[in-house]
Amino acid sequence: MKTLLEFNDSLKLEKPAVGLSVQLKSLWYDGKGDWHQAHALVDQLADQQSAWVHAYLHRKEGDIWNADYWYSKAGRKRPKLSLIEEWAQLVQHFSNE
Repeated sequence: MKTLLEFNDSLKLEKPAVGLSVQLKSLWYDGKGDWHQAHALVDQLADQQSAWVHAYLHRKEGDIWNADYWYSKAGRKRPKLSLIEEWAQLVQHFSNE
């Protein structure tokens, strides 16, 4: 995936594209409305990149305390962006890696 538009287009598919990072797969499932699958992909991972996605997912869930814990693990602070804007920021970040 090179662009946010391409990633959004891939949400029409039944499965995520082959070769996506675990973070992008998680965001793909979230984009499809499957929060539980998105969370399951990053739930047991301890790296900062996965922690950032994990934080976003808990923020989306409304569990702000847990989200702030994971933002801290990611070395970040909870953004003042909308959830849609943060999702797009995450997709762009991980697409450019």
